[in-house]
Amino acid sequence: MATQHSRSAARLMMAPAVILLLGWMLVPLTMTLFFSFKKYLPMRGDSLENGLEWVGFENYVRFIGSSSFWPSVQATLVIVGGVLAITVILGIFLAILLDQPFWGQGVVRILVIAPFFVMPTVSALVWKNMFMDPVNGILAHLWRFFGAEPVSWLSDASLQSIIMIVSWQWLPFATLILLTAIQSLDSEQLEAAEMDGAPVVQRFFYIVLPHLGRAITIVILIQTIFLLSIFAEIFVTTGGAFGTRTLTYLIFQRVIDSQNIGLGSAGGVYAIILANIVAAFLMRIVGKNLDA
Repeated sequence: MATQHSRSAARLMMAPAVILLLGWMLVPLTMTLFFSFKKYLPMRGDSLENGLEWVGFENYVRFIGSSSFWPSVQATLVIVGGVLAITVILGIFLAILLDQPFWGQGVVRILVIAPFFVMPTVSALVWKNMFMDPVNGILAHLWRFFGAEPVSWLSDASLQSIIMIVSWQWLPFATLILLTAIQSLDSEQLEAAEMDGAPVVQRFFYIVLPHLGRAITIVILIQTIFLLSIFAEIFVTTGGAFGTRTLTYLIFQRVIDSQNIGLGSAGGVYAIILANIVAAFLMRIVGKNLDA
């Protein structure tokens, strides 16, 4: 049992890391809140000493009053929801397949996980030029092979294209987490259910899926944190056009167009609020699995 002295020593040793972590989070947040109430135009020559004009909530009103604000929030939520649905469903399917013994299993697992280590910019460029190009893309040639007219993916099915690209990146992460969870499943349960005559579908829904509840929760929470700030894939492919402008991309455009750091900071605060609302919603819906 830990003594009072050992607990005090542990707190003392952990203190530098905790202080550094708090500073890493609180300093940017504090600066964002500070600048959100200011008019600051550094790209026009303003300096911190004489270029900060107090404007109160003007930046917040201006940002949320934009006709692009709510469509960007909607696009963000659609992308997040679409990617989560694809990665969780396909991740479960792939995890079950990879858990089966077959020749070359190790190589196949590495190939499945490999896309997660590709940079988002590189991934988006590959999909844009190699797969989704309406003239020379692989999908265009495949469509022509079956006698169909090629699809201009990034303009005619823009949101679906972004969801496809991002899902390809995050599917390996979901598969890896779910595969680890499946491998921890007691095989005796499945064998007992099989001996009792339970079909495959029932064994999946009553044994495998409940066992994956915690892993699915972790996948959803971690992916949501990163997906809410998606930027590189949109910047490389559509540039925010065709209804793919997310809240993060809208913040970027507003800063570039107005050259006002204060306006972008107000947008950042809205992004933080949205992230907390989504996180709270997810914790209420699926977070209870963490306590199971």
